[in-house]
Amino acid sequence: MSEAVIKGNIKKSITELVGRTPLLEITNYEQEKQLEAEIVCKLEYLNPANSIKDRIAKAMIEDAEKKGFLEEGATILETTSGNTGIGLAAIAASKGYKLRIYMQDGVSEERTKVVKAYGTEVIPFSEVPEVAEAIEKTEGDFVEVTKVFQKVVVDQEENAVFLNQLENEANPRIHWETTGPEIWEDTGGDIDILVAAIGTGGTISGTGAYLKSKNPCVKIVGVEPGVASIATLENPDIEEITGVHRFSDVEEKRVPVNVHMEVIDEVIEVETFEAYEAARTVAKSDGILVGTSSGAAIFAATQLARRPENKGKRIVAILPDTGLRYLSTDLFD
Repeated sequence: MSEAVIKGNIKKSITELVGRTPLLEITNYEQEKQLEAEIVCKLEYLNPANSIKDRIAKAMIEDAEKKGFLEEGATILETTSGNTGIGLAAIAASKGYKLRIYMQDGVSEERTKVVKAYGTEVIPFSEVPEVAEAIEKTEGDFVEVTKVFQKVVVDQEENAVFLNQLENEANPRIHWETTGPEIWEDTGGDIDILVAAIGTGGTISGTGAYLKSKNPCVKIVGVEPGVASIATLENPDIEEITGVHRFSDVEEKRVPVNVHMEVIDEVIEVETFEAYEAARTVAKSDGILVGTSSGAAIFAATQLARRPENKGKRIVAILPDTGLRYLSTDLFD
């Protein structure tokens, strides 16, 4: 076997495949919408477990390893609406760790099946009465629910490591270290606006801070659900934009620490039906099948592209995950 073959580009772990996702200008979509600004999409569904959360899954586990938290026999715990759980399940499987995911009730069937396929234990929040009660009482206040979860689950179990994506500093840091530099490099520094959905806050906070460190004039735009797209006690069956949350008008104490509002220049509200329509349109126009949070980012980018002051500018939208995780929902009906 030749030396060239021996030195071939063969990876030894899926952790080596995380990141370096490409940028794609959705030119057909731009033409269909008659836009005079560029919309360039970062295709995060091309990560090995098909979402941007692969980045923080790898980062949080490796950070726990470096700090000596993952002793032999340890069980990793996390709460998630889906993509973080899938990313963690893949990385944990590749590293030989036990993982237990506590998942919100009502997530798409695909998400639960994928997590279980990696050998991960899945427990719905409804099976932990104290957590379920906290979710109902606080209407999903993540900060308070996390405190309850820590008390009634994590603190009661020996050798358990709760990664806590809402507060884990490895979350925004990995986007400062990878996502931001990738966008800057692949655009040659020619970027005017970044659009990213606000979930745990890590993506927009880390990526946005990095881009502003390179050019303070880069505008950072967050995407959050409109009021009509948030489930409440009175309207629990409202279809939400998965993984996207609203923090702009809530008390500061209810905002997760990884949401760095000082990095965000503007927040655009998107309703679920608008996110759906954008995702459906771009699938047919440019052949990319993305989820609801991606649709929300594309819709927000479209609104920005239509503003006269943004004519000729480059808007980069981060598309978090694949549409394949939504086939059991109404997204592509």
